[in-house]
Amino acid sequence: MAYDIRLVKLINGETVLGKYDEETQGLKDVAILQSVPTQQGVQMLLLPFGYPFETEIGGAVKGEHILYNFKTFPEELKNKYLEATSNLTISSARDLNMLNKMAPAGGKSGSGLILK
Repeated sequence: MAYDIRLVKLINGETVLGKYDEETQGLKDVAILQSVPTQQGVQMLLLPFGYPFETEIGGAVKGEHILYNFKTFPEELKNKYLEATSNLTISSARDLNMLNKMAPAGGKSGSGLILK
């Protein structure tokens, strides 16, 4: 099932990510995006919206509380959100390319699969 993942700015200034709900014009399974300064610059931290009192991503935000919809944002952020909400790891094209390089000579792996 494909989800419409959206990054929005709420009327209180917080930036959140969630699955768009057409019926309510809002978001469900909401995660907050926080920036954390580091020596290398800034890192983005994805947390449950109710953190620290809630440890799992959930909840909802009504459409009337959304101030701004970002038109574009990094695909990597969508992947991290989907990983956090589904407990699955999403591979990038780069990861798959690295698998191909790890295949033994002749393209056969130990399980009998051929990687091309």
